[in-house]
Amino acid sequence: MWIRRSFAIVALCCFQFAASLAWANSQHTSPQPAVLVLGDSLSAEYGLPRGSGWVSVIDQRLDEQNIPYQIHNSSISGDTSSGGLSRLPAALEQYKPSIVIIELGANDALRGLPLSMTEKNLSKMIELSKQAHARVLLLGMQIPPNYGRKYTEQFQSLYQQLAERHGIQLTPFLLDGIAADRSRFQADGIHPNEASQVVLADNVWGQLAPMLQEHGK
Repeated sequence: MWIRRSFAIVALCCFQFAASLAWANSQHTSPQPAVLVLGDSLSAEYGLPRGSGWVSVIDQRLDEQNIPYQIHNSSISGDTSSGGLSRLPAALEQYKPSIVIIELGANDALRGLPLSMTEKNLSKMIELSKQAHARVLLLGMQIPPNYGRKYTEQFQSLYQQLAERHGIQLTPFLLDGIAADRSRFQADGIHPNEASQVVLADNVWGQLAPMLQEHGK
């Protein structure tokens, strides 16, 4: 009787171990897909309560709609396209994203940096993301006309040109719907306030939602 009971206990333990091992293997082989956001202060919740930026709004939307994606926000206030390019390889290696959202270039323009440099950096980021088997969503930006009509128009068209050249998705203007309304911005007149974050999230969601649905097809 004692021997039979011992065998039963051993068999049960073996079964539980095998079940645990199978679960661990399934988690390892089928990780939750990830979205990587690489941006500047517009995505890094500058001047906002933690967890209230547009990236967090989209994260909440993923949970509410039971969309199995994790979102990782690697945005840094003040970042330029050069800074983003230098940080991207490590972020791709760490998160292995299925989708990369690039929101950079505005600080390049505000500093009057050459558009050719911005174009080169953004193009390289897109290429690196695609080489890592990630789909790319580029967020377009615009700058005030006081930077000169030619520079302003060339900067705005840069994002469309990159999207067409690389065959990627584009949100034409992240601040669409609020850019001309000063009440939508913080005291600095540059960064959208907390109430505007849902609008930014909606602008991104229009192109992001179909990309999320494409996973696994």
